[in-house]
Amino acid sequence: MKEGKSKIEWAGQQMPVLRLIKERFAKEKPLKNLTIGACLHVTSETANLVLALQAGGANVALCASNPLSTQDSVAASLAKDYDIPTFAIKGEDNKTYYKHLNTVLDFKPQITMDDGADLVSLLHKERKDQIKDILGSSEETTTGVIRLKAMEKDKALKIPVIAVNDSDTKHLFDNRYGTGQSSIDGIIRATNVLLAGKTFVVAGYGWCARGVAQRAKGMGAHVVVTEVDPIKALEAVMDGFMVMQIAKAVRIADILITATGDKHVVNAKLFEQMKDGIILCNTGHFDVEIDVAHLEKVKKSKRTLRPSLEEYVLNNGKKIYLLAEGRLVNLGAAEGHPAEVMDMSFANQALAAEWFVKNKGKLKNKVYVLPKKMDREIARLKLKAMGVSFDRLTGEQKRYLSSWHEGT
Repeated sequence: MKEGKSKIEWAGQQMPVLRLIKERFAKEKPLKNLTIGACLHVTSETANLVLALQAGGANVALCASNPLSTQDSVAASLAKDYDIPTFAIKGEDNKTYYKHLNTVLDFKPQITMDDGADLVSLLHKERKDQIKDILGSSEETTTGVIRLKAMEKDKALKIPVIAVNDSDTKHLFDNRYGTGQSSIDGIIRATNVLLAGKTFVVAGYGWCARGVAQRAKGMGAHVVVTEVDPIKALEAVMDGFMVMQIAKAVRIADILITATGDKHVVNAKLFEQMKDGIILCNTGHFDVEIDVAHLEKVKKSKRTLRPSLEEYVLNNGKKIYLLAEGRLVNLGAAEGHPAEVMDMSFANQALAAEWFVKNKGKLKNKVYVLPKKMDREIARLKLKAMGVSFDRLTGEQKRYLSSWHEGT
């Protein structure tokens, strides 16, 4: 318990923007008498978001958004030291995971917070009677936003949603710098291999993937990118990375990490083609990017060599090393994103909850993005906390940018 509280307090010191929001919330109580149900990675950074919501007057119930991402000491501290109902155990099975989701919904929340859209999905599939009481839901991650936009397109979405991931102060920083650093951290903690000189394959080139590619390059790895989008593939080439098809890349990869948000990026056909001794991992939200079920089916033997590192031996004698069961390597094998970057992401989450209250009854059942003004304010506060000053437009410059009269 003491360890968990210390972790929460240390993370809080690295989250000045969220701290300022918490202080304002404590005075204004914008979330008074509201219940918020949150399905997020239960880490020391998430704990500080929950405490900010609590300071704003909300009753919060929390469960994990991934079976491997929970920091048990933090979960215990939230329950004991801060009286936050917390339902999360590192390594929980699928049955327990969904039991915890349902337990959070049993608190009858008016606002939900998701990391992967599992709460929203459960509401729409099995607990439709609660939808009428929901003011809205905020979504943390790319994968969840994809699911929610698909629901909106199919006219299946019955509540307003804020795509927190689409805020610039979230995806440009959390996805790129957070995922980049924490994924490399997870790989190194699980294996302790030297990245310099390795052929490091990154599947995808979205913001998360390019963050990983940049960090791997910085560690001295030879980085290869695989992509299905010609524009992103071209970007990767122009950024100095080699781009090739994944079927070719697996033959030379010392390390391969998936970061696409799609299913079976590493499929059954690719295992036989892989270089002997490949290290395989995923940093996409769900454990669907690597077909682990097929790997289990075709293995000759399997053993655990280190925490989060399993050796699979195929019938041909080839060895494949899988990290964190094919789940999020940065949270399964490490501690997830640094607090400094989650500061902005969770500032967006806190402001999203307040935004739902202020706009109660005005919102349609669609996916929204927080107003750009809020995005810029979060960035301004972050720069101020970092001791960085920046320029402002003069009156003349503002007039020039808003006018079409002045030319060459």
